[in-house]
Amino acid sequence: MNYLWTILIVVLVIILLFLWMVKPRNQAIHDWKPYQEALYAHRGLHDKKKGIPENSMAAFKRAVEAGYGIELDVQLSKDRIPVVFHDFTLERMTGQPGKVYEYSLEELKQFRLDGTDEQIPTFEEFLTLVDGRVPLIVEYKVEWMDFSVCPIADRLLQGYKGLYIIESFNPLALSWYRKNRNEIIRGQLSDKFRRKDGFKGPLYFFLKHLCLNWMTRPDFIAYNHEHANELGFMAATKLFKGKPVAWTIRSQAELDKAKENFSIFIFEQFIPNNRSIVKLDK
Repeated sequence: MNYLWTILIVVLVIILLFLWMVKPRNQAIHDWKPYQEALYAHRGLHDKKKGIPENSMAAFKRAVEAGYGIELDVQLSKDRIPVVFHDFTLERMTGQPGKVYEYSLEELKQFRLDGTDEQIPTFEEFLTLVDGRVPLIVEYKVEWMDFSVCPIADRLLQGYKGLYIIESFNPLALSWYRKNRNEIIRGQLSDKFRRKDGFKGPLYFFLKHLCLNWMTRPDFIAYNHEHANELGFMAATKLFKGKPVAWTIRSQAELDKAKENFSIFIFEQFIPNNRSIVKLDK
């Protein structure tokens, strides 16, 4: 009998510890309404067939004109200028070798996006274009331990008058915001992190189950919409009411299904039938 009680106590402690780890910040401190009134165009309203590449000024302009919120990616150039670009490497979108941080802004501006005339935008250029007209989800691209993009890009955001929230896969970025800009709405990006050749490692296990939320206490969980049944996601969003954000929706059918588990939606490659148009007052 004592052995059974010991097992029950251990199980209870594990459950309570897990819940403490995944718990997001108290949702009552935020007004979510202006963010939920918009669907968010993933890396802008890009369209490869029309020659409008992702994370380009053309894609951002098109999203603003359509009234969509925008999700975008920010990282640093070699000379520490925040630029808008998703991949850490340049090959897929520019055909150039190496990583973004290995080139100066002047060098990056010589490259073209996906065979078009579009250049890699700076974060400042992007903010000037949007000018507070639609809400933003700003993803910080943080590779391993270097989260210096956070204070550098945040200096630009402090002068920006529009609505924005921030997110990252890397908890270090959210930890920086928790310590230095705790009033800003922050979100943990995550996924099931499947890999064909097996287990990706303990770090990805903890990220998958949101077990590092104790470090960051995020306000929202941006999760791959295909894996809404993951235990950590369900605990953080259904039990603790963390705001669930779906990425990335690629069809009307996926959007309709995602509404069962999410309340904010990031989309691409289609135009939603029941889109929510938001033009924010300036």
